[in-house]
Amino acid sequence: MAIVFASGIAVGALGHRIYTSVSVDAKVPPPRNPEEWRKHYVEEMSTRLNLNERQLAELNAILDATRTRYRELWDRYKPEREAIRQEQVKQIRLILNDSQREEYEKMRIEREQKMRQSKSRAPGC
Repeated sequence: MAIVFASGIAVGALGHRIYTSVSVDAKVPPPRNPEEWRKHYVEEMSTRLNLNERQLAELNAILDATRTRYRELWDRYKPEREAIRQEQVKQIRLILNDSQREEYEKMRIEREQKMRQSKSRAPGC
């Protein structure tokens, strides 16, 4: 009788654990554009740190200056990045046959168009 009682407790505990366990959610929220990220960041800083108007103005100035510096850095290395990208494309073309190369060129054009569209939608970039 004790074995049946113990078995019931074990099965009940296991069933409860399985029933109440949190399942994995594979949904990934879409990435924020830079302006949405900044708005959220400034709101969080303001709320959690209780920033006054002067501090908010200084925080925005810091973020503006940082954005400018990142853009300058990004632009400074653009030729080197482009050279690396072109070398990659050249190497990939060498391993493909003619029909694959045609499809690869289509893929590259589609990808570049998507990148241009995403850049044009992101304000402040």
